[in-house]
Amino acid sequence: MNAILAPVWLAVQFLTRLPTPALEPQPGDLGRSLLAYPLVGLVLGLLLALAGMTLTAIPGAPPPLVAALLLALWVGLTGALHLDGLADTVDARVGSHRDPERARAIMKDPASGPMAVAALILVLLVKFAALVAVVEAGAWIVVLLVIVVARLVPPVLFLTMPYVNPTGLGAEMAQHLPRRAATGVIGSVTLLLLALGLVSGLWGVIPALLATALLVWGATRALKDWLGGFTGDTAGATLELAETCVLVILVLTLGPY
Repeated sequence: MNAILAPVWLAVQFLTRLPTPALEPQPGDLGRSLLAYPLVGLVLGLLLALAGMTLTAIPGAPPPLVAALLLALWVGLTGALHLDGLADTVDARVGSHRDPERARAIMKDPASGPMAVAALILVLLVKFAALVAVVEAGAWIVVLLVIVVARLVPPVLFLTMPYVNPTGLGAEMAQHLPRRAATGVIGSVTLLLLALGLVSGLWGVIPALLATALLVWGATRALKDWLGGFTGDTAGATLELAETCVLVILVLTLGPY
């Protein structure tokens, strides 16, 4: 497979449960796959928006049920990957007593403690309530913006922080990420999202992007102090929190749509 399509398929493979060709990841392709994360977010956002429009077209379909089905599809398409990262991060933060080695060991444990379960419930509850408002307003552009913005988080983390595990896919991504291209992708996609939001009448895209930048900045400082860098789980947790944050802000600023 050529050097353009392979990173895209790898990004789809990492971020979704959509069917992809069988690939043998090459180090260079792993690094370049991060550049395709916003594109994968666009695909996911379009699929969810299309599903939402289809469900609301059913006569009498109640918005809470549509929102619940949409959230279930959202989790299913991503394989709960980032929710798993959030649960592992919460468990590690609570149980490690700020010991980095213990934290990484806890993250590898598939069991989830009560704090992790509580975090998952709260995040899903907030997303569900926000999606009800999206369904009622028919503001499907919100779903698209939320998912694409959040997929900018991993490239930003790889650009700004060390990846703490010396081996594995994440280490290969960090080593082979084309940094100048990644900076260009992040900047270009951010400007496009800003323009799309404003053209759609969603002025809340401005505070949403600012809040995402602040959240990622805070996460990088906290993770450097705690772990000396980031892991796959903490990247997933940061992405999940960014999704929730952007969704809440866009819904709160939605107004008449």
